[in-house]
Amino acid sequence: MQAQQELNTMNSAMLSPARPSTALCKPLASGWAAILLLSLCVPATASAQDPATATATEYRQLIDQYCVACHNTKFNNANMVLDNLDLNQLSHDAETWERVIRKLRSRAMPPPGSPRPEEATYVTMIAWMQDQIDQSAALAPNPGRTETFHRLNRFEYQTAIADLLAVNVDVTQMLPGDNTYDAGFDNNGAMLSVSPSLLESYLMAARKISHLAVGIIPAAPTIDNYKVPLNLIQDERTDPRQPFGSRGGIVIDHYFPVDGRYRVKIELQTQYNDYLRGMGRKHTLDVRLNGKLLQRFAVGGEGVGLAAPEGFAGNIMMDPEWENYMHTADDHLQLEFDATAGPQVLSVAFMRSLVAEPGVMQPRQTSYSLATEQRYFGNAAVDVVSVAGPIEVYQAGDTPSRRKIFSCRPSETAEASSCARQIFTELATSAYRRPVTDAEVQTLLAFYGENGAADFDAGIQRGIERMLVDPNFLFRIEKDPLEAATAATYAVSDLELASRLSFFLWSTIPDAELLQVASAGRLSDPAQLEQQVERMLADPRAAESLVNNFAAQWLQLRNLKEHLPDPEIFPEFDENLRAAYLRETELFFASTITNDDSVVELLDANYTFVNERLARHYGIEGIYGPHFRRVDLPADHIRGGLLGQGSLLTVTSYPNRTSPVLRGKWLLQNIVGSPPPEPPANVPALPDSGTEGQPASVRERLEEHRRNPVCASCHAPMDPLGFALENFDAIGSWRQLSEAGTPIDASGILPNGIEFEGVSGLHGHLVSDKPLFAETVTEKLLAFALGRGLQYYDRPTIRAIVRNAAADDYRWSALIKGIVRSPAFRLRQAVTSANGELVQGTQTTDPGAVQGRKEETLL
Repeated sequence: MQAQQELNTMNSAMLSPARPSTALCKPLASGWAAILLLSLCVPATASAQDPATATATEYRQLIDQYCVACHNTKFNNANMVLDNLDLNQLSHDAETWERVIRKLRSRAMPPPGSPRPEEATYVTMIAWMQDQIDQSAALAPNPGRTETFHRLNRFEYQTAIADLLAVNVDVTQMLPGDNTYDAGFDNNGAMLSVSPSLLESYLMAARKISHLAVGIIPAAPTIDNYKVPLNLIQDERTDPRQPFGSRGGIVIDHYFPVDGRYRVKIELQTQYNDYLRGMGRKHTLDVRLNGKLLQRFAVGGEGVGLAAPEGFAGNIMMDPEWENYMHTADDHLQLEFDATAGPQVLSVAFMRSLVAEPGVMQPRQTSYSLATEQRYFGNAAVDVVSVAGPIEVYQAGDTPSRRKIFSCRPSETAEASSCARQIFTELATSAYRRPVTDAEVQTLLAFYGENGAADFDAGIQRGIERMLVDPNFLFRIEKDPLEAATAATYAVSDLELASRLSFFLWSTIPDAELLQVASAGRLSDPAQLEQQVERMLADPRAAESLVNNFAAQWLQLRNLKEHLPDPEIFPEFDENLRAAYLRETELFFASTITNDDSVVELLDANYTFVNERLARHYGIEGIYGPHFRRVDLPADHIRGGLLGQGSLLTVTSYPNRTSPVLRGKWLLQNIVGSPPPEPPANVPALPDSGTEGQPASVRERLEEHRRNPVCASCHAPMDPLGFALENFDAIGSWRQLSEAGTPIDASGILPNGIEFEGVSGLHGHLVSDKPLFAETVTEKLLAFALGRGLQYYDRPTIRAIVRNAAADDYRWSALIKGIVRSPAFRLRQAVTSANGELVQGTQTTDPGAVQGRKEETLL
């Protein structure tokens, strides 16, 4: 009865004021699942002709007139048959009609050159189809089914470790990357399989992480090497954490395992002939720990470090002393120092030299002199910083992780077991995302018992290591309830809902408050659920996770780190610019979430975030230093919103040229929400030049490509979008001429006849249809939130969320709350086996059993 009241209350909160609540909704009052899905009841959509006044017969005539010639039982183009479908029962073939809606929305069909209906007919027909499908979906809900055993991906594993044990480790060196599906997200449960090698990686990671967290003294010193990107220009201050007046170098977030003595060694960059760069003059190099100077080195020229040979000031080729100096001048760049356990910031940077040192010898001029070249007399640069240790151990130390783990300390041996039980109960409850059983705690105590009597800390480490390889930690387990009917739709438990919510918004395990509310059975209450969503969105972890995990995949920002523009064509592209591009988009995206802006702000913003390097590239004056700050832009500025940001313009280009096709496809898929189909296997690549070998613009070459009718249908809605961005070159710089030297033509005409010019025109076109972009964002968010690929039956849910969010101008909170309240997020469909029996989820602490169960689910 209480659950019934909660669902009724939630239903009232979800209903739009404009939505009818009588004729269609009254028959649903008796079924709790239907009550939950009343939010899918939809009003007639306004259009040139109200679709409610049209009949299925009239739309059947339109389908027959414009579609059936190609999509019939005889030809079956694109595996779509429309001539035998009943328009009075769209829900019976909802999967096909949702495909039709997508094609009509993008105006991809009918194909170019074929007769097409008027624009008003497109609008009314789409609205009618959506209304019919959405009304039927409210009567027969299908929330879909998530994986029973949903493995944490690498990103989630790392954040979960940080929250569970308060230790930040880079697990990219411990665990392999995760696969994505259909340009989706790497938290898709169906793609997160388990292999013997992955289980071995988990075992090794658990051992290393548990040792670091507990503060177990290493058996031998370890060496961590931090490489500075070769293409990073080290002529300016590269990190705000470096001191003013410095340049180049690197800032390292290093975790020192214990209080002890450590060694740092610095190697400098070499030239192509293996000579150290910039050794023609003296450089000052500072090493700092948490901002405090550890040691200042001099290197090069007449530096105090390694003594320079007499001939250093000139290029005496084959001189043994000079040759040796040019190879070994950085040998003395090492020091030993004391460090306390835990995370510390180690900085290595050169100090700028503003004037020449008095008495410095000038290079002797010869017919060929490296001394007169920038490589010899220019700036030295850091190549690798190595941190070794501990070379001497003082004590385990007081770290955030040890404070988190050791909630008690036994004062005598008799208290050790009960203290260990308390520690494991607290940690396992958080790790397993639910109250733990006594048997589960006993399992951890058994591992503790192997070492606990002799060494309490070592015993706790063994128990934590076992906990980190437990399936209850590595997998998000959702079990069908025993009372669920075959293929029934049921509400997930409060604890399962807590995990869904936490991994959606934070990409990590639930915190204590969320877990407490769920354990008390109160999270399913709509008011409590909304309160928790608001609290979690206000936490900085929400913006951080949604940027680094959601946006980085949706916008393909992760590809920027591996993208390599041709250095011969774009010598100005360096690691400094790459890092600035990425940081700009991260800060911009995070700002819209933190301020709870409309998602349309992603396209329509009149501001961005820049540092000196990026501002110089964008032509924005008055910005100095490596730190980023928000700058307001004039109206219609080319850098306003995502479309003008260098990160996205670069990843949607080839290394040597722009690609309207790549950019157009990216826009269709990620902004418009109508991804084009994959091209046929036999489509030829775009030629490098036009007819008769003469250079031609990309537009001219694509016109040749589109002469093939097979190509034209896909390129018609795609290429105009990409052409609008042609004034941006392959690294996002503004230009007036193409690679071929021809004037840029950034105009575009869509299949529906809409014309626009350049990025400003495209921007105006996209912003004019806010619901369309909001629907795309919602679609991406929902797929990310559920951890599964979306299906045709998810479309009514997406449309309902967008309609309800319109009153709040499509703010992030409105879309996110709509997702959390949706049937797809709160419900799950039970599954049946081949013999019709209900498959029940099982709880186990046997990794082998979980692996086998995972395979059974996938089969």
